[in-house]
Amino acid sequence: MKFGIVRFPGSCDDVDALRAAQRVGDAVILWHAERGLHGVDAVVIPGGFSYGDYLRVGAIARFAPVMAEVADFAAEGGLVLGICNGFQVLCEAGLLPGALLPNLSLRFVCRQVALEVVRCDTPFTCACETSRELSIPVKHTTGRYYAPADQLQELTAGGQVVLRYGAGQNPNGSMNDIAGVRNAEGNVFGLMPHPEHAADPLTGSTDGLLILESLRAHVDSRVPV
Repeated sequence: MKFGIVRFPGSCDDVDALRAAQRVGDAVILWHAERGLHGVDAVVIPGGFSYGDYLRVGAIARFAPVMAEVADFAAEGGLVLGICNGFQVLCEAGLLPGALLPNLSLRFVCRQVALEVVRCDTPFTCACETSRELSIPVKHTTGRYYAPADQLQELTAGGQVVLRYGAGQNPNGSMNDIAGVRNAEGNVFGLMPHPEHAADPLTGSTDGLLILESLRAHVDSRVPV
């Protein structure tokens, strides 16, 4: 299993994501200005402040040369995981539905949250149990998931909602407590919580590793998406 971790100017969680991925497989950094994904099995777009979050979160990063490669990779069924800012980038690039808006509090939030696994039949959660609670931290100012009512209904009916914040745990006002969604094809997934920060017992939780271990299990089994 080989992970590719995208690094933009302003990424601040790329090293954390790299080290977490190295706990379950091989991992390399993918520089934003380069083309080619070096034969990776899955791409991870990490958290941070890509291009300083100028203009709008994720809006500039979507035009980086590496993102053209990521879009082609995803179109061919490649696995793509976006974490926090990475989730924002994927929404801006049209690889995931919806948008991330400023927190209702209009303040930065950083805390551990409980997450409900809505679906465990995805490449990103197949190592989890349905309805199991995961303990993973969030840290963001713009993390409120939004989609128009009709699209939100389609996402729910189509099984594209993968993670929800547990009861009373919604840190940002996300619609329907949504913490993570996938695309219709099931090979692109974005979430606001940071699994790479829940990958060592010293952090108080290793639940984040289940996301990466799910990807490894999926790749190893070659189960169709």
